[in-house]
Amino acid sequence: MKVPFNWLKDYVEVNIDAKELGDKLTLSGSALEEVITQGDEIKNIVTGKIVEITQHPDADKLKVCQVDIGNETIQIVTAATNMEEQDVVPVALHKSILADGTEIKKGKLRGVVSNGMFCSEEELGIAGDEPVHGLMILPEDAPLGMDIKEYLNLNKSILDFDITSNRPDCLSIVGMARETAATLRTNYKMPNLNYEVKSNENINDKIKVEVRDALCRRYMARGVKNVKIMPSPGWMQERLLEAGVRPINNIVDITNFVMLEIGEPMHAFDAREIKSGKIVVERANDNEKFITLDEVERTLDSSFLCIKDDNRSIGLAGIMGGLNSEIQEDTTEVIFEAANFDGTNIRVNSKKLNLRSESSARFEKDIDPNLAELAINRACALVCELGCGEVMEGTIDIYNSKKEEGYITVDSKWINKFLGTEISKEDMKKYLDSLELKTEINGENLNITIPTFRIDIAIKEDIAEEVARIYGYDKIPTTIFNISTGREPKYKNELLRDLMVRTMVSSGLNQSISYSFISPKVFDKISLPEDSELRKVVKIKNPLGEDYSVMRTTTIHSMMECLGRNYSRNNGYARLFEIGKVYIPNEDETVIPTEKNILTIGMYGNCDYLDLKGIVENALEALGLNKVMFTRESDNPSYHPGKTAALMIGNTKVGVLGEVHPDVSENYGVDVNCYLAELNLDLLFDYSKINKKYKALPKFPAVTRDIALLVNDEVLVQEIEDTIKRAGGNLVEKVELFDIYKGAQIPEGKKSIAYAIAYRDERKTLTDNDVNKVHDKILRSLEHKLGATLR
Repeated sequence: MKVPFNWLKDYVEVNIDAKELGDKLTLSGSALEEVITQGDEIKNIVTGKIVEITQHPDADKLKVCQVDIGNETIQIVTAATNMEEQDVVPVALHKSILADGTEIKKGKLRGVVSNGMFCSEEELGIAGDEPVHGLMILPEDAPLGMDIKEYLNLNKSILDFDITSNRPDCLSIVGMARETAATLRTNYKMPNLNYEVKSNENINDKIKVEVRDALCRRYMARGVKNVKIMPSPGWMQERLLEAGVRPINNIVDITNFVMLEIGEPMHAFDAREIKSGKIVVERANDNEKFITLDEVERTLDSSFLCIKDDNRSIGLAGIMGGLNSEIQEDTTEVIFEAANFDGTNIRVNSKKLNLRSESSARFEKDIDPNLAELAINRACALVCELGCGEVMEGTIDIYNSKKEEGYITVDSKWINKFLGTEISKEDMKKYLDSLELKTEINGENLNITIPTFRIDIAIKEDIAEEVARIYGYDKIPTTIFNISTGREPKYKNELLRDLMVRTMVSSGLNQSISYSFISPKVFDKISLPEDSELRKVVKIKNPLGEDYSVMRTTTIHSMMECLGRNYSRNNGYARLFEIGKVYIPNEDETVIPTEKNILTIGMYGNCDYLDLKGIVENALEALGLNKVMFTRESDNPSYHPGKTAALMIGNTKVGVLGEVHPDVSENYGVDVNCYLAELNLDLLFDYSKINKKYKALPKFPAVTRDIALLVNDEVLVQEIEDTIKRAGGNLVEKVELFDIYKGAQIPEGKKSIAYAIAYRDERKTLTDNDVNKVHDKILRSLEHKLGATLR
């Protein structure tokens, strides 16, 4: 919707410029696409009088013109033919720029110097839709040497809004004036709707109207006698051109002007062409041929609603009029039509014909039927103002199902709670009244009358939105949702268990299930010492057999048995996990054993310890655990002594992971490296933090530094990372290991470890000096605590 800034100011007082107004209207809910300033591109074009025209000596089609531009006379060579001596025309001087961006420079045409060029309406960007031929001839009294933008008043702004389909009331200048007044806390005025009836003839005596289909919800008609067809006055043509509509003649321009101003499409019929004296609104016949105003013959079917002269179609309802009833130069009597049609039907049929007009664009959004009366009154008022006809007595108005105002009651306290604001009910009333939502205060309630043109308001949330946008979205405080993944405490562990299953599956593992009953002999297979606490088991009084006679105290055997079975079936690799229980007996045998939920991960084939650690880290991240330590563990007989880690939260051991001892793997018939992790889910769930907290994206950039360290083989990566984070403090955002190297260039017993360290300060942009201080501190700490040196 193009809204000329000057036209808008006819109805509402605006004391800010177009761009600022567009910004304010965007904040109040009217999305501004752009502010178009006509003539912005035009440079160095002035008015000039042609004082002499001579033939070009070497070109029959070129003329040499001497042009007075006020302060001097210059020479222009042109191929135009529609100018005469003493004509005043737009002159593009040396280094001027046309509306399309073309730069004009002086030069020679067939050997004769030309200091620029003459311009047409098209080259000035004001031609409209019709093709132009020849130069633009200005009035003879135009001052010479005047900037053409100033003379033609091209320095005008047009606000182009993207109006959503639920706000057809904004597809008009009056609608946007209403929004502007509410946004700027001022008032707007309606255009003049008063007219004088000068003809004593009555339209009801001239024609009859019959509506035969419910797709027409309202049909109004009024007649005008003694019509004088002529060009519209300059101010009306100017308004139409600014809005992108080409002026035609005064009667047609009035209907287009009213459509843009009020938002109700209108049509004017030449009364001579309604030969039967009867207008019928009904559907077209199948395969009916009809020529529209654009002179294109179209094939209709029975889904199209037509305006007919008894049986002859003279207009496509809501889309376009017919060529057979258009206003002619000798028209002396017209019938104004203001109607309302079903939006869905208009949208479907305009698309079917690939014919979308300004009228159909409005009707398809289901505009208010009550606009028809405003529009037809405004058209008659303009006829009187322009003195181009005499309005007849009477009005034809067929309105079977009148659209009435709506009503809704909303608690003002609820609005504040919904928006997170503290707006008084008096202010809410003021905001709603400014939008013509008539509001009465009843205690804490707001009783609101919804005008028929607001089709988008139906529920209390709609009222809250109206309050919010006029109050100002930018004034509403920002709040962050408090979201919890847990429903009730008793369900927390079930939810976390499901979370672990999803995490393991997404990490590429398959779930396995095994019995909790085992044989006492398995403890030897996993190399448990005779005095191990894990050999103290709960014995079953009536076992199925010796292989199922005790309850397991560790899940190592269950997982190794699964891995062994897969390996024996020639599966090249396996990635498994199990969530199951272990049973720890109590000293008092009358007390039931302690049950622990254990997550067991087992894998072999094309993997190593780091793959296993990555999966464990996925589980920890899903539970919100970020302060877990991996410490070396070398005394677990089931695991490789140099490739095993304990998982610690503070001083609490919550799991173990590492490479299975080769002897244990061999006991299960697996002769490749196996990797296992046992995590105590009960402890992990207790420490979990599943309430996510979000923070704003950083405003200041990070600085990344890489370091490569030489350290002894026995130094753990965990120790290095902990040292970096402690020494770096809050400035260290991320520490990322990207290389471990041992080779000919590295001394025996040493390894090279490379890290990328990201530094960031949430309050400012870090300088090199800021980073150097912290980076040097980190290096000194690594050297002092771990004996690390820069490689």
